[in-house]
Amino acid sequence: MDFGLFYFADGVRTGTDQYRLLLEGARFADSNGFSAVWTPERHFHEFGGRYANPAVTGAAVAAVTENVAIRAGSVVAPLHHPARIAEEWAMVDNMSGGRAGVSFAPGWHVVDFALRPENYADRRQVTMDTIDTVRRLWRQEEVELVDGAGESVKLRTHPAPVQPELPTWLTSSGNPETFRQAGDLGVGILTHLLGQSLDDLVRKVAEYREHYARAHNGTGHVALMLHTFVGDDRAKVREVVHDPFTDYLRSSLGLVLKAAEELMPGIDPDEMDPEDIEFLLEVSFERYFETGGLFGTVDDGMAVLSSLEQIGVDEVACLIDFVPDTDAVLDGLRHLARLKQRWEAR
Repeated sequence: MDFGLFYFADGVRTGTDQYRLLLEGARFADSNGFSAVWTPERHFHEFGGRYANPAVTGAAVAAVTENVAIRAGSVVAPLHHPARIAEEWAMVDNMSGGRAGVSFAPGWHVVDFALRPENYADRRQVTMDTIDTVRRLWRQEEVELVDGAGESVKLRTHPAPVQPELPTWLTSSGNPETFRQAGDLGVGILTHLLGQSLDDLVRKVAEYREHYARAHNGTGHVALMLHTFVGDDRAKVREVVHDPFTDYLRSSLGLVLKAAEELMPGIDPDEMDPEDIEFLLEVSFERYFETGGLFGTVDDGMAVLSSLEQIGVDEVACLIDFVPDTDAVLDGLRHLARLKQRWEAR
């Protein structure tokens, strides 16, 4: 199982400190044998707003690393022209010597589509079409587009990338159909545990593998985002992550309620008392701390990784920046590296 670092922009950072964790974390990942650094695309909100373009952060990571893969987690495909995506990521591929990769997502924040309002209604189909076009352009095929005069023209994007094929994933928040689509397309799947359980994931990964094998005679790649903080004392780790992770759950209340629907069917956040919401968030925190994140000591992490291996996870994309204390997160990376080393030495 591979280990990557994933930046989700949960924690609040200001001033020149905003990107220190990204760059120092990337250097750490590069020198300690991590597989990838993933950065997201976010718009129009302080939560994550400093990550408006993963190609820009990818280029910055390329400048300070030599080995680690540089990936978008994710490009919101319907917000961009496919030729622009191909151009930007081919530049990152060249800057990094062939280390670029992209996970594509259809997007779900309606406000984000202020950038391309015409694509919101059909965003899932637009995503599929965009992936196809970007992959063709990446191979240096000519694609028919419409120019400013309304004429059809065949164009090829530049620069040509280093890699002959773009490493590609499809991002899923848990929809089984997305897992099946990724298998049919022959791309990886990037997912998380917010709104789905490990038991759910077992079934979905199995379906993904089945579709991938049938269409492409391979096994594919499953990357799982997990909030991560590893230390030498489980109680201290719990203290460090409790408030910031609970705040994250609060910001994603809809998915938390989806995950809790089995226990509380038909719940509506607009009809819940504030005390009930806080109770639900505390219950959810306990659940994720125990089984839905990479929290605690190296021993705790080994048990989690064993469970994920049985499910068929190929890479743990460690979400590290939800804790706002940059120095604490960077210090925690050495414990994560110990976990990685121990896992690989089994």
